[in-house]
Amino acid sequence: MGLLFSRFYSFFNSNENVRVLMVGLDAAGKTTILYKLKIGEVVTTIPTIGFNVETVSYRNISFTVWDIGGQTTIRPLWRYYYANTRAIIFVVDSNDVQRVQEAREELEHLMTEDELRDAVLLVLANKSDLPYAMKPSDLADRLRLSEIRNREWYIQTTCATTGEGLYEGLDWLAREMTKKK
Repeated sequence: MGLLFSRFYSFFNSNENVRVLMVGLDAAGKTTILYKLKIGEVVTTIPTIGFNVETVSYRNISFTVWDIGGQTTIRPLWRYYYANTRAIIFVVDSNDVQRVQEAREELEHLMTEDELRDAVLLVLANKSDLPYAMKPSDLADRLRLSEIRNREWYIQTTCATTGEGLYEGLDWLAREMTKKK
């Protein structure tokens, strides 16, 4: 009986570790999102040259989030972080209409990478609180998300500074990780 109880307890209290790659163009809000999730506060950030890595625990899952700089010169280095990635969080500035095509091209490149073939995709449409932010359906169309056939994906509007939408995105990610156990 004790063994049965301990297995039942460990099933519901297991802390699965999931490697997450958070990428997107520069100034999309990746680092702000990371630290809002990690410490619950908005921190003053500077452009990420290299990466930040933090562990965020949520719903019995320990997400090790690799936030990698999005400047044009850094993007070729993203591939060095692909190994063992189970989820991709692609952050898009939903208010930056001029750079959506550039974001789409980077996302399309990610989706062709063999090392990421089994990773689920969460698109965070950040800065959704701004007056000219694109609606999620418009952003999904511009990013051509409906053309992604080889993986599960989800788009979530967010505001990194208030935290709005971040936990809804993590809820989806946690459900996907639970499905893949």
